[in-house]
Parts: sequence; C-alpha cells; structure tokens
Amino acid sequence: MSYINFSEDDLYRANNADLVSYLGGCGGRVKRVGSTYQYIYTDGSGTHDSVTIHGGKWYDHKNQRGGYAVKFLQEFLGFSFQDAVVELLGGHFSVQTARPISRDPPKPVVKQFELPEPNSDMRRVFAYLTKQRFIDPQIISHFAHEHKIYEEKKYHNVVFVGTDENGTPKQASVRSTISFGKTFRLTVAGSDTNYSFSHFGNDGKLFVFEAPIDMLSFITLYQKDWQHHSYIAMNGVYESAVLKALESHADLQSVYLCTDNDTGGIEAAERQRDILHEHGYTDIFRIAPQQKDWNESLKQLHGAEYLPAVPHERKELYLQGVSELNEMKINPNRIAADLIAAYNSADRIRLAEFSVAASEHFLKIAGEDFPLEQMKNRLTNEYKSYQDKGTTATKLSKLQNAMKAGLEQLRKPSQTAAELKITARKLYDIADHALRPSTEETLVQRAELEETSDEVPSDEPRFSQAMNM
Repeated sequence: MSYINFSEDDLYRANNADLVSYLGGCGGRVKRVGSTYQYIYTDGSGTHDSVTIHGGKWYDHKNQRGGYAVKFLQEFLGFSFQDAVVELLGGHFSVQTARPISRDPPKPVVKQFELPEPNSDMRRVFAYLTKQRFIDPQIISHFAHEHKIYEEKKYHNVVFVGTDENGTPKQASVRSTISFGKTFRLTVAGSDTNYSFSHFGNDGKLFVFEAPIDMLSFITLYQKDWQHHSYIAMNGVYESAVLKALESHADLQSVYLCTDNDTGGIEAAERQRDILHEHGYTDIFRIAPQQKDWNESLKQLHGAEYLPAVPHERKELYLQGVSELNEMKINPNRIAADLIAAYNSADRIRLAEFSVAASEHFLKIAGEDFPLEQMKNRLTNEYKSYQDKGTTATKLSKLQNAMKAGLEQLRKPSQTAAELKITARKLYDIADHALRPSTEETLVQRAELEETSDEVPSDEPRFSQAMNM
C-alpha cells in the first residue's frame, strides 16, 4: 500500500470505531460483562479474557496497557497502522490510494517466550529497588541469586521472572527504573500467565499481591520467618497464576489477599475471594495496606512522600445506606399494594426499608427469626463491589425487574414454608436493588459538583479538546 496522509477526521473516526461491532462482523470473540465487553483471544500461553472494550477504547489488564481502535487492530490482529485505519473506515477516507483490504483479519502473531538479555551486573536495578523503593537489600539478593530478579541489558529495566514447578522461566514482567518522566511496566511477549513472580515456603500460607514490588515491600515490612511463607504477584489482577500455584502446591491451605487499598485492589480482592470459593478454597483472608499499596506504606515508614489509601466510594456509600436503614411497620394485608406505592414514590430508601421489613415478615411466618440487624449484616456481607457496575438507568432497570419478580411471588396463594422463604428472598433482592441506584445517583451528583467547582471562568476560547484530538 502506498503511503496515505490521513486527515485528522479520518484518524478520529477510525480510533472511535465501535470495536465490539467490528469484531462481531469478522468473527472475533467478545463477551458482555456489565457495561463493557471482554475480548477473548488465544496465544501461545493459552486463552485469555484480560482485555476489556468500551466503544473504541480498550485496556489489557494483563499487560497494563490500552488505547483506541487503531492500536487494537495493530496489537491483536496484526494490522499495520495504515491497514488498520483503512479497515476501520471501511475504505472510505479522504485520499483513495489504497488497495482493497480483506475483511478477514490475519490471525494474531504467536510469539515465543524469551527472557530479555541480562546485563552484566544489576547496579541500577539494585539502586532503584533499595533507594527509591526501600526494599531490603538481602531480600533483593535472595531473589537475584534465584535468577528471579535481574537487570535488562538494553534499557536497564528490572525484570521479574516467574518459573514453573521445575524452576524453568515461563513468565516475566519488565518495569522501568527511571526516576523521572513516564514509567512503564509490561509483560514479556509469550509469557505463560499460569506462572508469575513468586516464592514458595512450607507453612501452608500463601500471600497474594498485585505486583512484584508490592510483594517485595510486604516481605521487607514483615521479615520474620518470611522464607517459610509463600508469596505470589498476580501481574495485575489476573488470577490464573494463583490458581495454578494452589493446584501445584497441595500444602497451601490459607490464602491472604494483599491487593492494593484502592478501588481496583478492593474489587480484585472480592473477585479473587469468589473465584477461590468456586474452586473449593475457604480459608481466605484480606490484608490491606494502610496506604494505597505496600510500597507506599514502606515509603511512609522511611519518611518519603507516599500515596494514601483511596476509598471505594461506591462501596462505602452502599454500606452507609445499609447501616442507616430503619425499622418499618407493615400491614400484612396490603404488602403488595404498599410495595408498589413505595416504588412509585421514587424514595428508594423507603422502598428498601419496606422491602426488608416485608422480607422479615415472611421469614417469621416460615419459622425463621431474622431481625433488621441480621438483615443489614446480610446486605453488607453479600455486597460485591466488582459486580456493582452500570449506569443509574441500568440499575433502575434491574430494580424494575426485581419488583416484577417480587410481585409475581407475592401473588401466589397459600405458600409453603419453602415458598415463603423464596418470597422473603425476592423482597430482600428488591431492597438490594433499591439501594444501588440511590448510591449511583449520589456519585453522579458528587461528580457534577466536583466538575463545577473545577471550572474556572474565562473569556478565552477552549482549545484543549481540539489540541488533544
């Protein structure tokens, strides 16, 4: 193809093309998850679902990188830049000088796993980890002697190596060691995500982290008998390496989820706990750093500037709403009518309180005493922030569906004890779904207030959007 000088409009349209529609038209595998989609692809290390897509934007959680539609076709489908733009524009662009492009994308290129060439020493990496990250030198030396940490020759990045049960390198992640400018971290091409940077002891305890530096920081903070414990870095929030470790080390019984103390880390811990439960593991604990992550806590200990913990706003608001629910008296003879009235009032807190009270009522008839405080504890314990996704409109739609299911159950005559418990559960679900849009509306209001407060009155025209296109 001859060189095409695409217009700014061409590039904008290509980058904002709907990737889900495009992939659907050419046989790509996508799966809807809440308001986003997962792209499912296969490479030399297996099948992965770590890429999320929303419109023309994508993010690869495994490799912690993302971008827009053009880059997606380059990264995952093997297109050149020019072919990717032409493909996404369907051949319609300013200068028609390109050859026709096949609608069948080439298969992704499968790269063989190969460790980056090591440097003759690791002085820069050692200085970076000890002086900037405050990790104990002896701990670095331990992993260096096991060939799990080394310095890359070409760019002097730090390389963290994941090995299999025989000590053979199967995975590696690279992180820059520069102290200025934009840092980066990526997974080496061809890595098997069933393995990751780790250490295995013999006391049956496995500590799980998001990244190698978090893991090394935790060991530095809690060094007593550390070699007897087991540790693994998930390389982001990817769980396959954790499951493989548990499968390969039958002595591991207790799992401690040590992900970051921020929105992503909190959701990762909840999601990981559920995945482990599904695989039969029940001895699971959460250990959160006091600051954003374990290295930030280590920085604080050394008097360096650090990032504080970031609360999960949506989760905190939901739990606050649960804690503030009050007891409500109900008329057993008009539960359905009063439920509809509460729903139509658009007062979702009142609806939640009524639904909880009605749920208690039916449980009591079924022979179970389940007072308000127990009901509130249940709402708190069953809430999963990683599943609470979508817009206010989406959540209102789910509330409407819960109402429909609850009213259908209420209209069933002469229920058995088992059916009464089902009715109670349907009413409980209405309470849960009533609290979620209420939480979302509060978040939207906060965001609007912050946006308004950040605005600075000016007579100057705003060029920032045009300049960033």
